[in-house]
Amino acid sequence: MIVEEREYLLKPGATARYTRLWAQFGREPQTRILGDLLGFYTTETGELNTLIYLWRYDSHEDRARKRAELASDADFAVFRSQVRDLLVRQSSRILTPALPT
Repeated sequence: MIVEEREYLLKPGATARYTRLWAQFGREPQTRILGDLLGFYTTETGELNTLIYLWRYDSHEDRARKRAELASDADFAVFRSQVRDLLVRQSSRILTPALPT
């Protein structure tokens, strides 16, 4: 099992618009294809205007397959086109369990 932490820094004041658009257009295709959303968070301290998604995958191969499917999904392309201008930067980290489960 791995967890992907995807972090998005948004333009100041864009968080409410992004989350509204995600709820309307992005959530369904992402959860349909990627599956296990562990959390969707905003920051209150540190670097503001930041969103963090935590996605669970069975393996690196599972992640690669699902991310490729999401990248080619027409519904998700609509969401991406609506939020692209709100993004300043994005990053992704793969987290692995520190202890066996």
